[in-house]
Amino acid sequence: MNMLRKTLTIVAAGLLIAALAHAEGPQMTAQIAPIDRHDVASLQRGARMFVNYCLGCHSAQHMRYNRLQSDLGLSEKQVAENLIFRGALAKDGYVTDKVGESMKTSMDRADAKAIFGVAPPDLSVEARVRGTDWLYAYLRGYYRDEKSATGWNNLAFPSVAMPHVLWELGGQSKLAVREFDNHEEAKGAFVQTHVVGSLEAIHTKKDGKEMVKYVLKTIEPDKPGKLSVHDYDVVVADLVNYLDYMAEPVKNERIQLGIKVLIFLAILFVFAYWTKREYWKDVH
Repeated sequence: MNMLRKTLTIVAAGLLIAALAHAEGPQMTAQIAPIDRHDVASLQRGARMFVNYCLGCHSAQHMRYNRLQSDLGLSEKQVAENLIFRGALAKDGYVTDKVGESMKTSMDRADAKAIFGVAPPDLSVEARVRGTDWLYAYLRGYYRDEKSATGWNNLAFPSVAMPHVLWELGGQSKLAVREFDNHEEAKGAFVQTHVVGSLEAIHTKKDGKEMVKYVLKTIEPDKPGKLSVHDYDVVVADLVNYLDYMAEPVKNERIQLGIKVLIFLAILFVFAYWTKREYWKDVH
């Protein structure tokens, strides 16, 4: 399975490069997010990551905590004690959210906009908007940039307002830039990039002649975090897996229902065909 993923990644990257001469803007490395919606353990770990690192700023108002009981096999006590951290002031004191409520953030939108310049978006359907491969590259594409307001930048989302909230786990990375004059060399280096990478064709003029140089940007580890590079990629995959599940919780059931409908239609087709032959046998 891992070999198949690597093969698909190389093929997809090659297809992107083939269109580079006709495309505008940078081309991102086509890395397939190693997620599995049927992996309940991964979804549970992803839910834990989401409430610990994302829910402080982002909400998921179309997702309710109690959905995690039926879909992820968690008990009401496990959800209440391990996944609900938000609370609110009430007349009789401080009360926490209930299991039946939606996943809301504690951060006020006005305060968030004042801090980051833009209010963090709701992440309920972010995986359907952006795609899981983009999210996988985005969460692994942060690097140190002292020129930015937060001290961070992102190769998949340049000038992003969100800081790197997972840096303690994944460590700090730096941006590496390489330039190529030859398209084939740039293509080869891009295809062999197994980290987050971006390749852009820049048109310049030299001695009155128009020339094209290819700029390859990649993310390289600079300072290690609590996790190794492999373990951090697994953590990010779990988080993306949960975001994908949250964007459409009934997707597995929908696919199963679709398969059953197709099997029913296939069986019905057999009987319809036999009936047709019986009615038309005298004509033929």
